[in-house]
Amino acid sequence: MIRYLIIFPILLVAIIVGLSIYLQPDDLRTCNDKLSLSSPCTVVDAVVAVSGGDTNARTDEAIRLYKNGWSDTLVFSGAAQDKSGMSNAAAMQARAISAGVPESSILLDEYSATTKQNAENVQTIFASRNIRSIVLVTSGYHQRRASLEFAKRASSVTVINHPVSQDKDWSMWWWTNPRGWYLAVSELVKIIAFGFGVS
Repeated sequence: MIRYLIIFPILLVAIIVGLSIYLQPDDLRTCNDKLSLSSPCTVVDAVVAVSGGDTNARTDEAIRLYKNGWSDTLVFSGAAQDKSGMSNAAAMQARAISAGVPESSILLDEYSATTKQNAENVQTIFASRNIRSIVLVTSGYHQRRASLEFAKRASSVTVINHPVSQDKDWSMWWWTNPRGWYLAVSELVKIIAFGFGVS
């Protein structure tokens, strides 16, 4: 009995740490917001943010990277949640413009309703603009799956991962609430489905 009381907390901590590391790869983690000549801390052709979850947090992080010089191009991807209103991508663009980003620096995909569609539809933008390297911004729980989809659908583009450090759905304390566990487990299931070609 005592052995199980010891093993269970260790196993739980291992699962939490493992999921945290696996789901949210951050290639810019060691850059400390500093650009350099060496990858991955170097200028890219575009910063790409996909909508969903806390879209505002994702947008704001993409804007921050833009203003810090990581790229002179922002790509926002996402269809309208409410089909009678503006697309998520257009709302992200409006937020960026209000933050001082020139409209000419923003490219939109307004038709993607899934992560797979984000990757497929943005690929056409990459091809038309000769974009070969991107920083991909999304929520921490979503970063791994998004990067897998983009690596598959836009194989000619170097994808640098950079999740939002914290948003209304996810933080380092995700494991303390049911919503966090739901997001973590559902993403893991979707990643497994992706691995089997079901996406």
